Amino acid sequence: MSSEDEKHGRVVNEKASYVVDTVSEDDLHFEDAAVTNGAPIEKISPLGYHVDWITVVFLNISKMIGTGVFTTPGSILKAVGSVGLSLIFWVIGYIFAASSLSVYLEYATYFPHRSGAEVAYLEKAYPRPKFLLPTAFAVQSVLLSFSSSNAIVLANYLLVAAGTPQTTWNVRGVAVGVFTGLVIICIISTRWSLRLSNAIGLVKVITLIFISITGLVVLGGHTRVKDPHANFRNSFAGTTSNGNGLATALVKVNFAYAGFENAFNVINEVRNPVKTMKRYAPISLTIVFVLYFFANIAYFAAIPKESIRTSKELTASLFFTAVFGNSKAVTALSVLVAISSFGNMLAVIIGSSRVIRECGRQGVLPYPRFWASTWPFNTPLGPYLLKWILTVIVIIAPPAGDAFNFIVDLQSYPANVFSFLMTIGLFFVRRRRQSIGAPKTEFRAWNVVLIFSLAVNVYLLALPWVPPAGGIYGGDVSFFYATYCIVGLGILAISGLAYVLVVLVLPRWGNYSIRQFLEKLPDGAQATRLVKVPNAELAEWDATHNEHGEVIARKD
Repeated sequence: MSSEDEKHGRVVNEKASYVVDTVSEDDLHFEDAAVTNGAPIEKISPLGYHVDWITVVFLNISKMIGTGVFTTPGSILKAVGSVGLSLIFWVIGYIFAASSLSVYLEYATYFPHRSGAEVAYLEKAYPRPKFLLPTAFAVQSVLLSFSSSNAIVLANYLLVAAGTPQTTWNVRGVAVGVFTGLVIICIISTRWSLRLSNAIGLVKVITLIFISITGLVVLGGHTRVKDPHANFRNSFAGTTSNGNGLATALVKVNFAYAGFENAFNVINEVRNPVKTMKRYAPISLTIVFVLYFFANIAYFAAIPKESIRTSKELTASLFFTAVFGNSKAVTALSVLVAISSFGNMLAVIIGSSRVIRECGRQGVLPYPRFWASTWPFNTPLGPYLLKWILTVIVIIAPPAGDAFNFIVDLQSYPANVFSFLMTIGLFFVRRRRQSIGAPKTEFRAWNVVLIFSLAVNVYLLALPWVPPAGGIYGGDVSFFYATYCIVGLGILAISGLAYVLVVLVLPRWGNYSIRQFLEKLPDGAQATRLVKVPNAELAEWDATHNEHGEVIARKD
């Protein structure tokens, strides 16, 4: 064991190429005995250890804070009808997110050296049927791994800030250009991409602190706003009893907190990952909640309720106009929103690249060496290139309007399905750990929290099927409102059919079996490759390879 491993409390099992915290050495036995299929645990992260506690905080913050806090307050107020209930919904969203975060934290204590979050956690929770969940998740992750909506939003605000007219193709051109620049930065250097993410995250926090403090000044009566307390008198007046409106508001506020899990995608690049995540992931979520809450207080202090409810402008734009009263302030806001969107997109690119890399390392994607390799810059080049290609296609190819909105909505529904499965899977992991006498870990979520998280997941899966107020054609597309749900489930069904064909039917017809083979790359990366072993040679193969596909001495 190297001095570096000793310094960070890690024990290396050379035979299995595993690395674990010293306090969790028995977990190695658990993973070997209970879950033998899937991606190998890399002894030392080939991507390095550039993720410290500051980066954990800002990776989460940057993904959570995009443009939502500048726009969502108006739509939530419109949905719930009153200022008081609107503020309560931001608290409820925080509780929703905290319950889901507890699920990720418990998984992280069991598997602290597997990046990719859901990729690894689903693999460990559902080892049987072999390769089913990894295949389904990989298909969904690859097909839907684009960031076109973020790029389009960023392009729009950059053009507004520059005073340039917005046309379909100059928006798309700017979107492609900015996204390409971000991907190049990520490819060249993990260290500098993370530093840039931290810097932009800090700008976001400062921006919302400025808005929050300005709101308090407005409440104190020291600005041009005439009656800053108007919206807080009878603050629950106008509360709606419409179930669809309340449900829609919950979905929107839940989406505003999405991203609290981003740092778990890079957990194998964190030294002392369990302690770091346990301490700083909740801190990042709480920081965002406080900023969201006080930003909403600021909006309601400065802007008349009806203006927020009926205007299609940015809520923050109305705030800056009401407080400062000039176009320069609104232009400055456009710059700040563009910066926020830029940071959000960067955080998404970093996190999703690790998700794709882990899918490739599981062996369910072709050419696992390509996905696992960190050549030539010690960065996941293959996943970055895939994400760039898909994002550029989705930015350029679909016509504006229905097609674009449909593609954006399509990304959300399969993700909710996997979130539901991951929460249930935690009970399965617990039961298997208990069956082999695995020790307690540093964090265990309360059962009531898991049940609450499951209820939230069921709600998010059921709500999209409820017809909008305008009927079945009253959604944000001109065709059937739930088409994206049907297509999302269809993608999962196709994944299942592909699994049945490739893993079950073809091997039977071809008289072969599928086995794992451990690939070790020169850069230290490791991946699993699925190979076809003729049944006549199966005994020989099993005698010379362990369960992970690593070559061992033949047992005579």
